Amino acid sequence: MFYFIVNRKGGSGRASQIWHIIRKTLREKRVDFKAYLTNHEGHATKLATMINSLPDDDIRLIVVGGDGTINEVLNGLTDMSRIRMGVIPTGSGNDFINGLGLQETPDIAIERLLKSTETRPIDIGEITAPGMPPRKFGISFGIGLDAIVCKKALTSKQKRFLNRMGAGDKTYVLLTLETLASMDYLKAKIIYADGVVAEYPKLIFLAGMNLPYEGGGVPMSPNASPDDGMLSLCIADSIGKVKAFSDLPLLVKAKHGGVKGFHFRDTEAFDISLDKPEVVHVDGEYYGDIDSLHVRCIPKCLNIMI
Repeated sequence: MFYFIVNRKGGSGRASQIWHIIRKTLREKRVDFKAYLTNHEGHATKLATMINSLPDDDIRLIVVGGDGTINEVLNGLTDMSRIRMGVIPTGSGNDFINGLGLQETPDIAIERLLKSTETRPIDIGEITAPGMPPRKFGISFGIGLDAIVCKKALTSKQKRFLNRMGAGDKTYVLLTLETLASMDYLKAKIIYADGVVAEYPKLIFLAGMNLPYEGGGVPMSPNASPDDGMLSLCIADSIGKVKAFSDLPLLVKAKHGGVKGFHFRDTEAFDISLDKPEVVHVDGEYYGDIDSLHVRCIPKCLNIMI
C-alpha cells in the first residue's frame, strides 16, 4: 500500500499544486493509496508513527514536502525496517533529495516511485542532549553560525520573498553574511569515537553532514556519503571576521578544502562540549540552545525507494 504524508503549505503555495498533480496521477492509474495531510508543526511525526504501526507488510511511505517535513517523518518512524520511503520534494532547498541524486520533477518522481521495486539503504544521524529527546536527521545538524542562520530562516521575511521569486536557495547565503558580522566565537572540545580529543578555541560553526549539502545547496562536505556509516564534519575555527567574509564564496563553490581554518573529519560518533549554550539545528529545524551533545550515525537503517 502507498501512504502519503503531504504538507500542502510548503514552497509558498507550490506544494498544494504539486499534490494536485500527484493525486490526479494516482486516480488516473487507479493506484490504491491513503493520503494524510499535515495541519500543524509536528503533525508529520505523529502521522509517521501511526503509519509505521499499521498491520501492513508493504508500507511504501511517500513524503510530499520539504526538508523540514522529511525530518518530522524520520522522527516519527519507530521501526524503519518496515518502511520503504520515497520523497516528492516541494520545499525551497530540497537538500535531502538533491543529496541523494534524485532531482526530478514531481510528475517524473511519482512515475518512478509507483514502479519502484528496489531500495537504497542509507544512514541516519542522531543527536542527544541532556534533558532533551533524541532527534534524528537525514541531512545534517549544526552548531554556531549555520545553526543561527537556519533558525533565522524559519521566520525570515527574506526567505518568503525569495521563495516567491523562485530564489529561496539564496536565503542561506544572505543570512550568513548578516549573522557573521555580529556573532561571537565559541570554545569547543570534541571527543571522537576513536578516543581522539580536539579543541577549537574560536569555533565559528560545526556542521555534521550525512549528505553533501545543507541550506539550499551549500556544499559543506562535498564528499559526504549517506551509506558509509560515517558523518562528515566540517568545522570552521580561528578565522577572522574579514577573512571569513572572503572565504564564504569558496565555501559556496565547494572550494574550502585546504583553506586555513577549515577542518574536516569523518566519524561514527562524537561528544562535543561548549563554553556556553549555543543554537543547534537539525535538518534546518531549531533544536535548542545547548552546551553539550552526543552525536552518532545509525548505519543503513532507512530504505529509500529508487
